[in-house]
Amino acid sequence: MVVVGVNFKPHGQIYYFDPGKLNLKQNVTVIVETEHGLQFGTVVNPNIELSDDKIKGELKKVIRISSKSDYTKHKKNLKDSKEALRVCRKIVERENMNMNIIDASYTFDRDKLIFRFLSDSRVDFRDLAKELASIYRVRIELRQIGIRDKAKEVGGYGPCGQKLCCAKFLQDLNAVSINMAKNQNIALNPSKINGVCGRLMCCLKYEDEMYEEYRKDMKQVGDQINTEYGEGTITGIDILNKKYKVNVKEHGIIEVDKDESN
Repeated sequence: MVVVGVNFKPHGQIYYFDPGKLNLKQNVTVIVETEHGLQFGTVVNPNIELSDDKIKGELKKVIRISSKSDYTKHKKNLKDSKEALRVCRKIVERENMNMNIIDASYTFDRDKLIFRFLSDSRVDFRDLAKELASIYRVRIELRQIGIRDKAKEVGGYGPCGQKLCCAKFLQDLNAVSINMAKNQNIALNPSKINGVCGRLMCCLKYEDEMYEEYRKDMKQVGDQINTEYGEGTITGIDILNKKYKVNVKEHGIIEVDKDESN
């Protein structure tokens, strides 16, 4: 089945839709049907062939290529969303609520006004939703998001000196585990493995599969192996070059290729 990938904001998550009979090219703006109503989006991945087993559930459809009036309406929605964000933040400050409102957005058909927020704990926002609904006369939705999502929205630079991956090109913020750092023999120092968001750096995931593959038939630090100088204890591992640092009695630390040890 042919699908198209669409996002709703620059570098935002990509969602897939059924283009029907429309011939859509990259960067074309479209109106699509979503579970939240109609949305204005941009085609970023045109004409992708996916097998049926990779499609979960029924795909929503691209309704049409956007018109000039659609674009004008979209720009008005963006402008009004900014004002709604200002009002919501003012209410939150007035009520001293433990939440940080990140952004606000109207669905294209203005059927719903969605606010995303950060909070360290669960928040009872029912009164806030009621007040916002009385002001804007639309359905209000408040979504709590994670700190990674905030970093993606705000942007910045990582320790590598490059723009944050999440803000530059990552579409899906997949889980990153401490085992990935261990796999790559990276010192478990928070200042070295955590990103500006305070969570493990997304780039730990990029090469994890390769390190996992290289590690399969290698011994561990502390294991005993035989070398040409006698038996010794592994004190370090160079995974990519498949070498060990071995402490051999009366010879000190020597470097041994994996294939030369047993």
